[in-house]
Amino acid sequence: MSPILSVTDLRVGFATDDGVVRAVDRVSFDLNPGEVVAIVGESGCGKSVTAQTLMGLTRSPNTTISGSVIFGGRDLTQLPDNELRSLRGEHIAMIFQDPMTSLNPVYRVGDQIAEMIRAHRQVSKKDAVARAVELLRSVGIPNPERRVRDYPHEFSGGMRQRVMIAMALALEPEVLIADEPTTALDVTIQAQILGLLRTLNREKNVSVVLITHDLGVVAEIADKVVVMYAGQVVEEAPLEALFYQPRHPYTWGLLGSIPRPDEARPDRLTQIPGQPPSLLDPPTGCRFAARCEYAFDDCTRLPPLRARPGDAGHLVRCWLTTDPRAANR
Repeated sequence: MSPILSVTDLRVGFATDDGVVRAVDRVSFDLNPGEVVAIVGESGCGKSVTAQTLMGLTRSPNTTISGSVIFGGRDLTQLPDNELRSLRGEHIAMIFQDPMTSLNPVYRVGDQIAEMIRAHRQVSKKDAVARAVELLRSVGIPNPERRVRDYPHEFSGGMRQRVMIAMALALEPEVLIADEPTTALDVTIQAQILGLLRTLNREKNVSVVLITHDLGVVAEIADKVVVMYAGQVVEEAPLEALFYQPRHPYTWGLLGSIPRPDEARPDRLTQIPGQPPSLLDPPTGCRFAARCEYAFDDCTRLPPLRARPGDAGHLVRCWLTTDPRAANR
């Protein structure tokens, strides 16, 4: 199966007064048709910058971008802005993290959805608004004929996120990028949004790139998981392999910090000690070494992202050849 989206050796740097922030460093992954790929990691690890770069939203005079993002046989990093605008919404759409700041507060939600439709289709405003009503109904907003005339502040947080999903799906794109779509939502609404994304993926065969820090969300919906740390991919694996046979110490820390209902309640949640390194001057070796209890001499060199023998499809950026936790399981 050929990937619908292929990211290879992507690097993104931002020039600042203090130097260049290497926000994304040699990130590679493939998204297959109908697949859900989750990108996870702590805040500041480069997840959202990666997603925004796929959409061409990080372009500015102080930004340097290298590598390739191949979609439909074209490298999105090399497309001129006018061609990239024709792809956004039409073929690749994005759900942003905060719908309240993504929606214009002075325009009705129906008009905002209709405006996006008319930017790509030769239809009347009446037909575009009718399509907006259908979209709001499809994402579970009750009484869409009336709600299409409401303003963003008249919707709850979960309903605003549904509006963003409706807008992203208006032109039936092949790829949907969801950047923290359940942030700040309670668990009930979170489950509804995840259910909606799962339905879109299975019934409409929409390929999804899900950006999140919540491994509970990942377990619900993802087919493949990409773990990022300090701008780099440190592990990539199918969902079950990552949860049941994680290979990188950082992934062990992420999974270990999740409380388990089948064990006694701890006095304190497990945490990863220390802080991520500065991306202005990242370490030359393994970027997680300073926080890793299993670090040894080889960690002063940067390990490649590779599969171990017998671990096809499971990539890890670590010099450890065996799992030192096995004796404690």
